[in-house]
Amino acid sequence: MSVKFDRVAAVLFLAVGILFIVGSKQLASSSYGSKVGPDIFPFFLGIILAVLSIRLFYETFRSQSQGAQKEKLQYKPFLIIFVATLIYILTLETIGYVITTFLFLFVCFQTMERTKWITSLIISAAFSGVVYFIFVEVLKGTLPGWPVWFS
Repeated sequence: MSVKFDRVAAVLFLAVGILFIVGSKQLASSSYGSKVGPDIFPFFLGIILAVLSIRLFYETFRSQSQGAQKEKLQYKPFLIIFVATLIYILTLETIGYVITTFLFLFVCFQTMERTKWITSLIISAAFSGVVYFIFVEVLKGTLPGWPVWFS
């Protein structure tokens, strides 16, 4: 990947992270029946995105000083993950968080490394279940859990 592309991406992701942080503060702080408001997730997502983009920006300077060689851009994995993200967004409400997140993570893990499908299954299932449990049961938030036709 080119250093110039990484720098531009880092700046763009930093801007998006800051927009998430600012935008989350304009959301209501809590919703009826929930101790966790709708502003929490976008706020922390913005912080994580901003921190990771700052790290990427720093890494571009480090790799440039070490004389990094050019890598071939991988369009196929990018397109697979992009399409999986769109499908995830469009099906989250109807299929539910647990199933869509599990499938999304599994597809992404398999796109990045095809040989470890059992590990991908375990991590995808554990992550989906644990995050749902923590957010809904512990923090008393709301997520679309299971589809209506499944229960």
